[in-house]
Amino acid sequence: MSTARVESVAVEPSGLSEKQLRILEYLRANADDRTYFKSRLIADELGLSAKEVGANMGAVADAAGEIDVEKWGYSSGTTWMVTA
Repeated sequence: MSTARVESVAVEPSGLSEKQLRILEYLRANADDRTYFKSRLIADELGLSAKEVGANMGAVADAAGEIDVEKWGYSSGTTWMVTA
């Protein structure tokens, strides 16, 4: 009889592109400090365009298990509500 050792590891969502993983990590890292994120501000932080952020956010929202990502508003750019 063997004993299996189970270790806790962070599981990365499979199938995400490099850009999507960067956006997801940014949201994970900042979700405790803020609730609302503008696409253009995420883009500025990650060296992307706001359009790239918006185009990839659907896949990020689907893959983000520990945080909820919801499109929140459109005034002066898209805003995303992120909650743990």
